[in-house]
Amino acid sequence: MAYVFYPSWLSPEIIPGLPFRWYSLMYLVAFAIAYVLMAHQVRERRLPVTTDELLNFFFWGIVGLLLGARIFAALVYDPSGTYLRNPLLIFWPFDEHGRFVGLRGMSYHGGLIGGTLGVLLYCLRHKKDVLEWGDMLTASIPLGYTFGRLGNFINGELYGRVSALPWAMIFPEAERFPAKESWVQEFAQRTGFPLPSSNVLVNLPRHPSQLYEAFFEGIVLWALLWFLVRPRRPFKGAVLAWYLVGYGGFRFVLEYFRQPDAGIGFPLMLEPSKANPHLLLSPFNFTTGQILSFFMVLAGVILLLVLPRMQGRTRRKGTASHTE
Repeated sequence: MAYVFYPSWLSPEIIPGLPFRWYSLMYLVAFAIAYVLMAHQVRERRLPVTTDELLNFFFWGIVGLLLGARIFAALVYDPSGTYLRNPLLIFWPFDEHGRFVGLRGMSYHGGLIGGTLGVLLYCLRHKKDVLEWGDMLTASIPLGYTFGRLGNFINGELYGRVSALPWAMIFPEAERFPAKESWVQEFAQRTGFPLPSSNVLVNLPRHPSQLYEAFFEGIVLWALLWFLVRPRRPFKGAVLAWYLVGYGGFRFVLEYFRQPDAGIGFPLMLEPSKANPHLLLSPFNFTTGQILSFFMVLAGVILLLVLPRMQGRTRRKGTASHTE
């Protein structure tokens, strides 16, 4: 069986022993890329927007994103109920031994909700065109998102399900499985993966799903929005709507290759007999990420249908008033 070992030279810490991690740096790079791309669009459209206004807009969005991502991850993706019993731990960056570990766990969908509320409040307060600014922001986000997923890869987290593909990877911190389990033995027999004995825990190769997401939800989605949708924007909010459809669609498909969240598995199962979370056995058992992504796609489709009609009516009314 051909597979790849996770690069041994990669470490979550930029400088060993110090609490500076590549994951945090990747967040900063993502924000910087989004800012540069949005500033480019402001200049391109010759909008009367100052640097302070743009920075304040990003500040509101980033604060909302971080709050939403952390709260959503703690309350939705933690089946133990620890954070519900003690909400103060949501933003407590130390483990039970007093070691600084940062804020573990961020939810994209929670960040989307929080970030949306943040920029929406900014736009309403400062009388900015929500759809205009939303289009510029969503055209800028995906390329930065690529670096967020690379941060997950460097952390060795959010890896995929067990796979026999040649580029499947063995992640050092991934969950081990008892070699005596029938599905593990079947996988080993089918692929030729060596099992030393039936009394050990084995680390099986997995999809590098972080890299799949970095490519499709990041680079590909950004290229589609930036080079195809943005120049041909038929109405305000079109880029925003296609972002929701594009990200939700890519994420829904790629969730089939990603390891379901521990303790949650498949909240929606249409084939319970094929619900092994470590293998892709059925396309009809859905993860939390897929359910949330479905609603993203649905929201995007609704915007694509509703916004042109709303703006068409507004233009007609404006024309009629001008004529009178």
